[in-house]
Amino acid sequence: MKSAGVTSYYRFLRHSFGVATDGGWLFYAWMLVLTAIALVGANAWAVQVRDGMIRTNMTDHVSWGLYIANFTFCVGLAAGGVMMVIPAYLYRDHDMHEVVIVGEELAIAAIIMSTLSVVVDLGRPDRFWHLIPGIGKFNWPMSMLTWDIIVLNGYLLINLHVVGYLLYTRFRGAEPNPKWYVPFVLLSIVWAISIHTVTAFLYCGLGGRPFWNTALLAPRFLASAFVSGPAFILLVLRVVRVGTDLPMNPGPARLLVQIIRVAAVVNLLMLVSELFTLFYAGGAHLASARYLFFGDHGKNGLVPWIWSAIALNLVGTGLFFTPAALERGWTRVVACGMVIVGIWIEKGMGLIIPGFIPSTLHEVVEYAPSLTEWKVTAGIWAFGLLLLTAMLKVCVAVFTNQMSANAEPPPDARTA
Repeated sequence: MKSAGVTSYYRFLRHSFGVATDGGWLFYAWMLVLTAIALVGANAWAVQVRDGMIRTNMTDHVSWGLYIANFTFCVGLAAGGVMMVIPAYLYRDHDMHEVVIVGEELAIAAIIMSTLSVVVDLGRPDRFWHLIPGIGKFNWPMSMLTWDIIVLNGYLLINLHVVGYLLYTRFRGAEPNPKWYVPFVLLSIVWAISIHTVTAFLYCGLGGRPFWNTALLAPRFLASAFVSGPAFILLVLRVVRVGTDLPMNPGPARLLVQIIRVAAVVNLLMLVSELFTLFYAGGAHLASARYLFFGDHGKNGLVPWIWSAIALNLVGTGLFFTPAALERGWTRVVACGMVIVGIWIEKGMGLIIPGFIPSTLHEVVEYAPSLTEWKVTAGIWAFGLLLLTAMLKVCVAVFTNQMSANAEPPPDARTA
């Protein structure tokens, strides 16, 4: 009996590998482009490791740059996947049950991208072993960085278990046992909120950076995550609907639009509240905010970034409130793209960088990502999209019964 189970498991892995690497010319073109970008990013990181962090534009004054900015956004992207789990399992939305696995797969890819963003930010990645419990010094529970490592890896394991179990049972033609996945799904709701809350605490707990010392940082992180996450899922669902045979009910997409409407307004309201506190009351936060929004002493490198982010968020939110956003059309796609880019800028270039400018010595030392940093970041995104594409192909093949334990891997996959 045990041998039969092992054989079935390896059969599932073999079928999954075949499906994930098989497709039409459009699929191969997409994977070729992503692979090329990922290899360019890997080469750029190899050069950075060889030559040192001098290859980046980070300095003693601005020690966190594009990598940590991307890390912050990807954590929010992973946390936003919970917006499909909550209505599916807490409010028993049966339509959402059909596509909730897409949010789980996005969370897996996003967590891997966020982890890679931290790894490439290490000047000596070979010293990462110092953080491994039992080998190095974990500094738990005092270090917020340690808490961040725990919640990120824990969330990754939870989602890997849920996705793997559901796909494997469906592959075998069996009914999934709720005892083996529902508790983990409910745990993922709390864990998803914790990953972005701990990330916010990591920043606002640094007393030497007054720009981050605000009690609104964690709620703003969650509000923006509940916009960018569902918006990215909407784009993924559109690709799945257009490019595969998987039938898609319009109900989940419309519910995600409703969630984005509320979260986007809350996010903008918190931004207005933060700006009022900064510019009306003044204080230590004002120096960084003044540089960010209006420049300081003739230096205004981040001004175009932040105003572009605000414009994108305002227009994108407005588009989501139009009736066309509830329909399958380009209005929804454009709105999703605008809020995703807007929040990426807001939580990256508009949050991480100004926390270091002016410096603790009141010096204005500007920062702009180097070409190496852009290449590495693009490579991380390409690798994450490669993983997401492969997982989605396996998911579609399983749920359309093109891949099952009683069938051989299809010689020519029908999914895009």
